[in-house]
Amino acid sequence: MLCVVLDFFKITHNIFLSRALSEVFYELSANHTSQLSEVLSSLVELVEILIETEYISMMQSRTHNCGELRMENVGESVTLVGWLENMREVGSGLGFVVLRDFYGTTQIVLETEEMVKTAKAINKESTISVKGIVRERSSKNPKQATGDIEVVPESITVLGRCRYNELPFEINHSREADETARLKYRYLDLRNPEVKKNIILRCNVVAALRQAMTEHGFLEITTPILTASSPEGARDYLVPARKHPGKFYALPQAPQQFKQLLMTAGFDRYFQIAPCFRDEDARGDRSPGEFYQLDMEMAFASQEDVFAVLEDVLPPIFAKYGTYNRASGAPFMRIPYLEAMEKYGSDKPDLRIDLTVDDVTESLADCGFGPFATKAEDGSDTNVRIKAVVISDFKESRKFIDKTIADVEVQSGNKAYWFRMDENGELVGGISKFVAPIKDAVVSALSLKAGDLVVLSSGKLGAAQKTAGVIVKTFGAAVPGHMDKEQYAFCWIVDFPMYEIGEESGELEFCHNPFSMPSGGLETLLKAERGEIDPLSITADQYDLVCNGVELSSGAVRNHDPEIMIKAFEMVRLGEEDVKAKFPAMYNAFCYGAPPHAGIAPGVDRMVMLLAGEDSIREIIPFPMNKNAQDIMMGAPGYVTDKQLEELHIAVTKTEDEA
Repeated sequence: MLCVVLDFFKITHNIFLSRALSEVFYELSANHTSQLSEVLSSLVELVEILIETEYISMMQSRTHNCGELRMENVGESVTLVGWLENMREVGSGLGFVVLRDFYGTTQIVLETEEMVKTAKAINKESTISVKGIVRERSSKNPKQATGDIEVVPESITVLGRCRYNELPFEINHSREADETARLKYRYLDLRNPEVKKNIILRCNVVAALRQAMTEHGFLEITTPILTASSPEGARDYLVPARKHPGKFYALPQAPQQFKQLLMTAGFDRYFQIAPCFRDEDARGDRSPGEFYQLDMEMAFASQEDVFAVLEDVLPPIFAKYGTYNRASGAPFMRIPYLEAMEKYGSDKPDLRIDLTVDDVTESLADCGFGPFATKAEDGSDTNVRIKAVVISDFKESRKFIDKTIADVEVQSGNKAYWFRMDENGELVGGISKFVAPIKDAVVSALSLKAGDLVVLSSGKLGAAQKTAGVIVKTFGAAVPGHMDKEQYAFCWIVDFPMYEIGEESGELEFCHNPFSMPSGGLETLLKAERGEIDPLSITADQYDLVCNGVELSSGAVRNHDPEIMIKAFEMVRLGEEDVKAKFPAMYNAFCYGAPPHAGIAPGVDRMVMLLAGEDSIREIIPFPMNKNAQDIMMGAPGYVTDKQLEELHIAVTKTEDEA
């Protein structure tokens, strides 16, 4: 029986010793009740052996970690291991070493010439083992968790020598270094506690998400990484199939089809922390290459069911782990897509900002300002719309206005204009000379008062809305008093258009997810086919989850009925054969009877970025790629040998150097 206990212990981390022993005892006593006395004696013998060999007190070559020692440890003999962060020599017989590990730092005080000489010979960032006695510090450091004590070493042993006299950057100031250097030496960058804490946060958030989803009855099921290429909105990463010359696997852009197939297979609630792979350009909130999402799907479910789960799962996690301790409670605000575009100029509104958009086309169309003209010289309609954002209690300078307007124009790619009402009630600055003649109409339309700044956009509807949305976010964040920053403000964007007119094709195309259920189902599509309603008026049972102006997720009630699916595709000049060819497994599965189902997939990376208060998503990824989708630490992507290419039946026609 002792062998069973010992075998169990060998595969158990020492830190969980007491739990491990109790579990062994429980299992053996439950299944071998006749051998209880032998079990007890085996456990006692094991503990005695561990105590005698100091195995219990020594974990991972140490008695304590570098963030653990306190006043109650004074007088104890300890062993610490970690990185030599800094060595400060005060004199030939006095010096101080800061020893750092995952958990914190401890001061080591050197009080002999020999010890000072030993420490001086060790390069910074070498790993060392220090054995010594804990004592109370004469000069305490309240900013350090272990600042009440110090360790007087009896011996210092080098475990892993840093061979370089100079580092690429100072560890504790790595965030100030060039990003290329940080990514190349990411293993050094991660030694910085300020960098490491984001990765720890990520681990804690993922664990909390898993626990919450399990508690809500969801099963964690993994789906394939090697799959078939399918048109899902972005470029696929392709993997050549050695055994099938000329054919390729694709890395999944998302587990979309697999999770719907799981619903068709009879599973009721599915989730996973899913890796997704898309060949896309980087943005501040999007990492190139791969990302992770909390992927979930529910059978026999509606939009309300999905909302109820996430409104229960996310707020506690945001309140517990976030930089801010306030998060929207259930139910989250719901904003129809068209209303969001009109009121906020974005389908990703930041509800922490109190600014909104007004349409002033009717009031300003005839003011004589060229960009606002709604009629061309020949009398034809220019389709120009004019949007205005009113910023109350504005006290900033003209220089501030010019700079912020410039920021808006860079982000939106469109011009922005302004005027303001001064303390005397007069319209001044910017384009005020064009607005002054129709002052009364404009003041009435916008309910203007003294101290208001008005920032405007114009152009075709989409461009005017987009620019107005940038105005809201840029001025809302920059002007004091218009942003309640320290909170997490959630909202649902609902009722997305099913179709739109393609900018390039000029024909009807799917607006977002082609597999969303059209609101009203088949009957709505038939009405559009008969010309009774405009196809552009059809909405989809699709929804986005937005937090602080960041799209966390898209989801939908799925189109599970093959007849409705085919009709939806026929609206964009595709038919049953096209659906079968592009999505054969899902179409065939639905023909065997599929349940209504719905799901969503919040982005884990974006979620952690918001919780950490970071502006760049790369700060919360352990080993991120750079903006050009390169892992400069590992040298990926890289060239491979001719033999490898030959095995895959691939000929390279052009290299990056030749491109």
